[in-house]
Parts: sequence; C-alpha cells; structure tokens
Amino acid sequence: MIRQTITIKNKLGLHTRAAAKLVDTAKHFGSRIELIYRDRVVDCKSIMGVITLGAQKDNELELIINGEDETDALTAITKLIDEKFGEKQ
Repeated sequence: MIRQTITIKNKLGLHTRAAAKLVDTAKHFGSRIELIYRDRVVDCKSIMGVITLGAQKDNELELIINGEDETDALTAITKLIDEKFGEKQ
C-alpha cells in the first residue's frame, strides 16, 4: 500500500475537467485508489466522488493506492497533477 500527500497545483483545482482526467487516469489501473480530503474518503475512479471533494489550488489531499500496479498508478497520477492536468496557466 502506498500513502502519499499530494497538492493540487492547477489554478482551478479539481473542477470537472481536471476531475475527469484524474478519474480517467485512475481507471487504467487495477489498484484501489482513494483520495482523502477534509476527512472524506472517495474512490478516485468515481467522477462524482472526486468532484464533490471541492479541492482547490494548493489544497493537500491524501492519496492511498493499494494493489498490484500501485507504483505505476502513483507515477501516472502524480505526473498528471504535477503537469496541472494539462491546463495552460
């Protein structure tokens, strides 16, 4: 199991488009992937769950990944976040 703190870096936070990219990335992996923010735990493969977190720029979330491909999932998700979900800023 991997547990890591991530910081949302894009200007608009986890708005619909960014959340959709995160969910799409997470769905490529068999591992269970969860996000924790303000004591709420959501499945990272659920668009509604991710959007309802309401995470904004500079908010810190806990990312928990458990499964066979957890290292690859962590790499892909952190890359997406580091690249600000492909948004120009």
